[in-house]
This record gives sequence, C-alpha cells and structure tokens, in this order.
Amino acid sequence: MTELLSNFNIQLYLAAYLVGSIPFGYLLARFFGGVDIKHEGSGNIGATNVLRVLKERDPALAKKLGAATLLLDAVKGVVVLLAAKMLGAEPGTLWTLAVLAVWGHCFSLFLGFEGGKGVATGFGVLLFLLPIPTLIALAAWALAAKTLKISSLSSLIALTALLIAAYLLYPVGVPGIGTHAPVWIIAVTVFYKHIPNLIRLVRKEEAPVA
Repeated sequence: MTELLSNFNIQLYLAAYLVGSIPFGYLLARFFGGVDIKHEGSGNIGATNVLRVLKERDPALAKKLGAATLLLDAVKGVVVLLAAKMLGAEPGTLWTLAVLAVWGHCFSLFLGFEGGKGVATGFGVLLFLLPIPTLIALAAWALAAKTLKISSLSSLIALTALLIAAYLLYPVGVPGIGTHAPVWIIAVTVFYKHIPNLIRLVRKEEAPVA
C-alpha cells in the first residue's frame, strides 16, 4: 500500500478526487448564508441552487455566493490539472485527472458520496483540455439559458453541443490520447446527475432561473 500511494500518478489521482470533492456551494451557503443547501431548494450544492435559495433571503448575497460557487467549482479541477501538466504528466493522466475531479464533485467524499451535477467542474477541466469544443458548448449554453431560462436543460444542450463539436473537430479522438472515451465518461456522469431534472422537465415541474 505504501508503494502504491508513493506512485506519482496515484498521488495525482487522489489529489484530483479530493480537491474535486470540496463542496464549495455547501460551504459558502452554510458559513456565509446560514443555510444547509443540501436541505433547501433542489438539494443540489451547485451555483444554481445556491442562487435560488439565498435569493429569497438576500438577493445581493445570493448573487455573490452563486458566482463564487460557480468560479470555485470550475477552478478546482483545473488547479490539479495545471499542477500535473507543469510536473510533466502525460495526456492520458491529465484526462484521468479530469474525470476524477468531476467524480469528486458529483460523488463527494465529504458529503457521503453525494454532490453536485458536475457542470461547472466539467466545464473547467474540459476548457483546460479541450478549449474550442468547450467554448462552443458555452455559447450554446448562453443561448439556451437566455431563451429557455432553465438551468438543467441549458446545461444538457451545452453538453450535447460539446460532444458534437468534439467529434467534428477531432474525429479520431481528442488530442494526445486518440479516443473520445474520457469526454463520454464526463458527459454520462453529468447526464446521470441530471436524471431527476429530466423527470421534472417531463412533468413540467422544473423551476426556471429568474
């Protein structure tokens, strides 16, 4: 076990998952808003629920904490990727780190393996590793969010746009590894976490973001 934990890649993998597991939305809402975000609104720890729940109590604080949650969730995966790249990690290792960061957010060690939807963290790591398709996805999200005003649906539309762009721009696989597998793993994880939202959408119960 000691030899395993001393392996460079294993250390990076653990760091990616643990950093990804930090529930910034939960922590910010708890310490600055006095709210247990897991038991309010949708129960999600992401920026949308932080904004929606706290907006009823303090609109100005809600915007600040929502923006902070979004930024920190997006950056936390990138921090480990940047450090790993500077240390000379191979592309395959970087993609594994990206997946583990998203899994950390979605299945946080600090929240009993519960967590957020993975959108912001996924956006961060994919912007770092796959910038052009991710920027295309961001444009699709912005358009969908403006017209539909439903966060979950906008995120899934953006996710679809990213997959299409990745295949159009890199038909034989993303640069460095020659496969789309890690992109699909992240996409399926985010889609899985949105199943409750999809059910509410079908029932026309999904709340818009005002």
